[in-house]
Amino acid sequence: MSSPSPLLPPQPANANNTNKAHLDPLPPSVFTLPQTAQLEALYTIIRDSKTSRGDFLFYSDRIIRLLVEEGLNHLPVVAKTVETPTFPPDIASRYVLLLDPMLATGGSAAKAVEVLKDHGVPEERIIFINLISAPEGLKFFTGKFPSLKVITGWIDEGLNDKAYIIPGLGDFGERRYCV
Repeated sequence: MSSPSPLLPPQPANANNTNKAHLDPLPPSVFTLPQTAQLEALYTIIRDSKTSRGDFLFYSDRIIRLLVEEGLNHLPVVAKTVETPTFPPDIASRYVLLLDPMLATGGSAAKAVEVLKDHGVPEERIIFINLISAPEGLKFFTGKFPSLKVITGWIDEGLNDKAYIIPGLGDFGERRYCV
């Protein structure tokens, strides 16, 4: 059985690149980030001499992350079949941070805690972290799991007749992942 060969790294983009104004054509070994309005805005901010140090660090770090991600795209990859683990074998002895952006009724979070407990994680070693909670969900969830800590960013007014958090922020998954 032969070992799989590495996949080729990405090839240079064919899209027009405004960076070419100073060097056209670009050498074949030079790659640039996609020239988007967002990238242009980031560079505008960090080029401005009036930008505060904090903003300079924040926005230059964003550009650096984009550059590193693009650099990683140029590493060779070897195709491999993997078996995805569920939980580490020693999960029962670990602390677990359980993250869910919204706690409405508490049903989904409760199910997740039950799965962790079924795998031996003690309730007092689970910390639930979320952006927004409804009071109804908090009452249910903490009543069911009194030893579990909950860290929430905000407690909204409550739930509407469809069990949506009011005022909430809409469907987090749709907004976050554009689905």
